[in-house]
Amino acid sequence: MSRIAAVLFAGSLAFTASLPVLASDATAARARYDAELQGRLVPLLQEVVRFPTVKGNAEAFQKQKDWLKRVGTELGFTVRDKGLVTEIELPGPEGAPVLGLVVHGDVQPAEEGAWSQPPFEGRVADGMLYGRGVADDKGPLVQALLAMKALKDAGPPLTHTVRLLVGSDEESDNADIRTYLASSKAPDLSLVLDAVFPAVVGEKAWNALIVTTASGPRGPSALPFDIVKLEAGTGPSIVPDRAVATLKWKSGTADWNPFVEKLRAKRSGAIGLMSVPTGDTLEVTTLGTSAHSGMNLEGGRNALVGLAGILDGELPASGFADLLAFAKKAGGPDLFGTGLGLTQKDALWGRFLVNVATVTTPEPGKITLTTNIRRPPPLTGPELRSQMEKQVAEFNAKTGASLVATGFYDDEPYKVNPKSKLVKRLLAAYKRGAGEAAKEAVIGGGTYAKRLPHAIAFGMWFPKTPYPGHEADEKIEIGDLHKGVHVLLEALCDLAGNAPVPNPLD
Repeated sequence: MSRIAAVLFAGSLAFTASLPVLASDATAARARYDAELQGRLVPLLQEVVRFPTVKGNAEAFQKQKDWLKRVGTELGFTVRDKGLVTEIELPGPEGAPVLGLVVHGDVQPAEEGAWSQPPFEGRVADGMLYGRGVADDKGPLVQALLAMKALKDAGPPLTHTVRLLVGSDEESDNADIRTYLASSKAPDLSLVLDAVFPAVVGEKAWNALIVTTASGPRGPSALPFDIVKLEAGTGPSIVPDRAVATLKWKSGTADWNPFVEKLRAKRSGAIGLMSVPTGDTLEVTTLGTSAHSGMNLEGGRNALVGLAGILDGELPASGFADLLAFAKKAGGPDLFGTGLGLTQKDALWGRFLVNVATVTTPEPGKITLTTNIRRPPPLTGPELRSQMEKQVAEFNAKTGASLVATGFYDDEPYKVNPKSKLVKRLLAAYKRGAGEAAKEAVIGGGTYAKRLPHAIAFGMWFPKTPYPGHEADEKIEIGDLHKGVHVLLEALCDLAGNAPVPNPLD
């Protein structure tokens, strides 16, 4: 662009910014998507779901990166490998501000036995597409690619460059965006497509209470068995759908029947129970329902808390029993942390969300319980740490346990002004694209919006049904995938087809 053209362009933006903002018409772009692109959405999503991009699977990540390069290039975009982040760009005028779309291409692990459909095949059944990542976050990845293509082919003249950032470790180490920003400039404004519509004005802090103890017996016991193993959960952000306690008969011929009948009498609610004796060994297994601990905690059924309740008072004194007793305390009597003394409530943000998540063995003879806590304001991280350490100390004093408390409390809530110009624009775009109005949201989950300047989470899940990310049988209505593209196109045609929004989050 010549210097004169650049001055004229900058001047036109300044002039436009002084006028009332009118949404650029997305009708043509939506029509192009419906006529020529929507048939590609399901096949592309099936392709990318087949890469099991869980932490540690380097081959799957490389294949997905190659797929992003091929598909992005075929769609007419510029693709750049930035290490842990892939950039896919629709250029605007030279020197134009950048509107970012941000997704992640990694997924949570999937226990195949808990699924009715294979998690990494992308099968279609009854109008639904099944697969790990179809909601979180590979569905939004494909939706963004096709929305950008429709914008390129039939959208209004661009005033922005649109740049899709595809991260790679949002579900694990969370180093991707930090590493990217160390060498690359952040977009001027970013929409993070990893939550719910219509716009997320609050993301609770992601914190964790971790307690560890020696797992062995605490003194002699008259019971004829010991607990020798305890396992549960696959990650802090997933409600555990399976928990297993392994018991061992100490001497003589094992007679598990009276004990098993007692446990069956204690089972209640939606938690399943299996007790499998094999000679001197008994495995007590509870089965629940997995769910995203920040987005749909109430949709889960916590198998670990269920196991703790069923075995309460039935085990010899040991570190295993202490850990289960603390799990019962942390997980009851509700999902909001009342058992841990977390009774605070905020008018906008609601209450804490608490997921008693995993039991692991960090080293022989030790056992660790991790509880994920989604914290709203106004309690700070240091204040929560102090309160949790006090809870553990009081539990030890009361029970004789020796739990050692550590944890992660560095994350903070992310707040967006619900009356800001950008939120109003996004609410309007949602109404145009979805055909109905909705109120701004607060979520327990944390997204890339916390890690980027001038960012907000915008979809891509519709608020009518519980969010299925992290669950077994993660699925999405195919109709909602297409409708989500319509909503995104309304926002893109508005934000990328008009002058930059001055102070958009104010």
